Amino acid sequence: MTALKRVLVIGSGPIVIGQACEFDYSGTQACKALRREGLEVVLVNSNPATIMTDPELADRTYVEPLTPASVEAIIARERPDALLPTVGGQTALNLAVSLAKSGALERHGVRLIGASLDAIEVAEDRLRFREAMRAVGVAVPESGLARSPEEALALVGLVGFPAIIRPSFTLGGVGGGIAYNLDEFRELVVRGLSMSPVHEVLVEQSVLGWKEYELEVMRDRADNFVVVCSIENIDPMGIHTGDSITVAPAQTLSDKEYQRLRDLARLVISTVGVETGGSNIQFAVNPANGEVVTIEMNPRVSRSSALASKATGFPIAKIAALLAVGHTLDEIRNDITRVTPASFEPSIDYVVVKVPRWNFDKFPEADRRLTTQMKSVGEAMAIGRTFKEAFLKGLRSLELRGAADPWTPDPADRHDPEAFARGLAVADERRIWRVFHALENGWDVERLHEVTRIDRWFLAQFAELVATARALGDAGPALAPTAVAAARQAGFSGEEIARLSGAPEAAVAALGAEARIRRVFKRIDTCAAEFESFTPYLYSTFAEECEADPTPSRKVLILGSGPNRIGQGIEFDYCCCHAAFALREEGIETVMVNCNPETVSTDYDTADRLYFEPLTFENVMGIVAREREAGGEVSCLVQFGGQTPLKLALPLHRAGVPIVGTSADSIDLAEDRKRFAALLDRLAIAQPASGTALSRDEARVVARAIGFPVLVRPSYVLGGRGMAIVYDEGSLDGYVGRALADSPGSPVLIDRYLEDAFELDVDALADTTGHVVIGGIMEHIEQAGIHSGDSSCVLPSYLVPERHLDTIRDWTRRIARELKVVGLMNVQFALKDEQVYVLEVNPRASRTVPFLSKATGVPLAKAAARLMVGRTLADLDLTGDVPVSGTFVKTPVFPFARFTGVDTLLGPEMKSTGEAMGCGTTFGAAFARAQEGAGSALPASGTAFISVNDHDKPAMLRVARGLSALGFSLAATRGTAAYLAAHGLQARPIYKVNEGRPNIADAVANGEIALVVNTPLGRASFFDEKMLRRSAMLHSVPCLTTLSAASAAVSAIAAIHEGEPEVRALQDYHRHQ
Repeated sequence: MTALKRVLVIGSGPIVIGQACEFDYSGTQACKALRREGLEVVLVNSNPATIMTDPELADRTYVEPLTPASVEAIIARERPDALLPTVGGQTALNLAVSLAKSGALERHGVRLIGASLDAIEVAEDRLRFREAMRAVGVAVPESGLARSPEEALALVGLVGFPAIIRPSFTLGGVGGGIAYNLDEFRELVVRGLSMSPVHEVLVEQSVLGWKEYELEVMRDRADNFVVVCSIENIDPMGIHTGDSITVAPAQTLSDKEYQRLRDLARLVISTVGVETGGSNIQFAVNPANGEVVTIEMNPRVSRSSALASKATGFPIAKIAALLAVGHTLDEIRNDITRVTPASFEPSIDYVVVKVPRWNFDKFPEADRRLTTQMKSVGEAMAIGRTFKEAFLKGLRSLELRGAADPWTPDPADRHDPEAFARGLAVADERRIWRVFHALENGWDVERLHEVTRIDRWFLAQFAELVATARALGDAGPALAPTAVAAARQAGFSGEEIARLSGAPEAAVAALGAEARIRRVFKRIDTCAAEFESFTPYLYSTFAEECEADPTPSRKVLILGSGPNRIGQGIEFDYCCCHAAFALREEGIETVMVNCNPETVSTDYDTADRLYFEPLTFENVMGIVAREREAGGEVSCLVQFGGQTPLKLALPLHRAGVPIVGTSADSIDLAEDRKRFAALLDRLAIAQPASGTALSRDEARVVARAIGFPVLVRPSYVLGGRGMAIVYDEGSLDGYVGRALADSPGSPVLIDRYLEDAFELDVDALADTTGHVVIGGIMEHIEQAGIHSGDSSCVLPSYLVPERHLDTIRDWTRRIARELKVVGLMNVQFALKDEQVYVLEVNPRASRTVPFLSKATGVPLAKAAARLMVGRTLADLDLTGDVPVSGTFVKTPVFPFARFTGVDTLLGPEMKSTGEAMGCGTTFGAAFARAQEGAGSALPASGTAFISVNDHDKPAMLRVARGLSALGFSLAATRGTAAYLAAHGLQARPIYKVNEGRPNIADAVANGEIALVVNTPLGRASFFDEKMLRRSAMLHSVPCLTTLSAASAAVSAIAAIHEGEPEVRALQDYHRHQ
């Protein structure tokens, strides 16, 4: 290979279902590996919430839309020698194919590395893959490609029912599904064709109920081949692997069967032609006769690659990057053993279980059935000496409170036996809990296997867990030490043993000690202890020998954020990583505690020590106790991982564990509504009228005093979970009843709802001297009533007068000093009728920290970590508020395409999964880039459809005039069209959905509408509006549901008309700060 000097790495863009932070992990590893090789790295990614877009990680960092035009402009500017697309998921792979086919790579003299164009197309093109496999004797399911509904129907005779529909070149199976009849088939085909970027679907023979396995493999140019890890899905074929509980290594394969899959995997990767990287290959095995078919292959680093890397300690993405630039596996040393080469296949002497995390609570109308289209938003990974231990640790890692406990019967299942049986046969996110309840209620393994098709071995393991739980209950408080030892080794927590038996937790701990069983820690070493491990990557179990070997140094435990979920995602992992980087630079030993396999924080070289453990009080205290045994101060950092570690602040403080930075009491003060309201009153700082309630009667009293509408929410939540705007007492009664049932004893928070207010977010830094620096004031583009995480925001503020910004700065400083904040603080403000209000204060890292850090060039989380261990702002040369050069917009990304029937209307409960960032010299240019980066590029021309409520009509005129001036034709519902005509604007009237045909949904489907502006009209028009918004989403037509967003879009379209702005690296923006 000709020597390379400069490589362009493409990231995966915003976090979406099917493509999450595992690609930040892989991209970060690749960038670090390439720079260590002496190569210059140019990075492009539109997601600011990533470590890989830190300006320090690459030589040139572009936060730009991941489109062919944008990436070609970067190539023209930076002149890279090669492009590496295999660490950026499906997005990067699709981009690479597009750039290669358009001739852009050839025009600029750039070559693809990591995978050739032909290898990508053979693996990704379903027809070519099928033919390639058959040519070498590898069995694949019967299938055919269709580019129209008619072509698809012609394939039904070939594959029969049920039939699998898989759209080409999509991620996470989006748009696909299982059809059991012609009606379902037609619906899925139409949807799949629209979702596929090449408008193509594979219609495939069903292998439902077969066992599913994955092999994570690597191959180099010298034809060295390794299997990094085998993975087995507990759920049978028919459920997307991202939605299945998976186990590594595979548990139910004989050695002969494993070797057969290994041989097939080698043949598949060689035939496809991947010779410089990693691949994931999926197999289905018929449990009746052992027949094997190959389902698909990903010629890139995948979601399973991150799991396999964390399960084995084998850094797949790093090694894939090194293979891509010419190394071979036998030349690369294993970081963990420092002896074995990468051609030495990992071997593990423990069991790893991955459990998906869903957020159906955010989408109550969604179809919760699990099929071939992925729906989970995150995952937890657990490690144990046995499958049972790892499985129970995995359930606890989900942080579902009582819902994660398989020993608590589901009342709904108990009262409806038929629904219970259906819930076993047709999987949803609660099926695994139903399996346990079935075993508790007398179902045997054989009967369960017939209904669920889950392998009998796994069901037998579950039955043993149920028997252990029953024995604990039967023994009662008079537990024997041997019973505690057996339960501990099976994976039961101390709290579970205490609850099941009725014995106090202290007594359970004493009985464990009597049985000479204690929590110890074992190392992940890639080689089943055959060689010494030099990296302290640890998990807990109950045995005698401990391998933790802590040092006597001063250390800080950084508590991570656990599995991704809406409201607590990659932004918090970013902050935890920055804490580790900063504290290491300060000479303090860092100890990371987390259970998310997708993240950079759980990479073995991010912190000095890594514990892959559930984020529970019991597990964290176990780690603290072991680390203390070597001497040296052990403290905890809880403010960077979101609500998960924050909930542990007070319990840890009471247990005598020092909390660095802002005290546990100050954290609780900010969360305690009454204490915090009193603080603001003492400071004479305005806040919306508010109150708390522990009953329906109390809630009515508070709401009457405040006045409807009110904003209601549970205590201690993140991402607006359970938040709602309530307009009357009847709705209030229903809400309070549900909230108190979900969280008994926790008050419901009730605030005056500030309609039509502007909202602003402020992130600030404070030190022990009381010095406060404003990191940035971000103005929300959507008005109050939409969760801050779902609103686009702009830095710097562009509409709020300076006098109000001065008030915001002053109040931020006063609140930080009063709370004695040390580190980061986020404050949310509202501006209504020329009055500023404080909505809430969070003395912790917020989800805007990464965005703000990328915009300003000041790594706020790093600075905060230093402040938390004693540095001052003066020490860090941060004496004034952080300046910003340019304009930056953050725009959310939503998962609505995954959930048929869900309305896309936004509200106070957060629904976005990720974000994109736009950079520019003007607001319009930055907003346009952010929209494009989020996958909802604004049109430059066409017909704009407008339908708004009466309240919004006067303000809508400015938007309509702006669109008309930009050359758009206008269309509207009859009422809006009449209003526009009365004010001199002509708009073509179009029927609402329930008024006749052709209606607005038809016009959208027919491609007649380029842009939709639709604000809620009320309950009477709910069906019409929902159908309109849904149609717009399915046909990729931008749909703006607030006038503030519509006004921003007008500015953005005007910027588009002025011409394509020049791409610019973050390093160039920061040079002018």
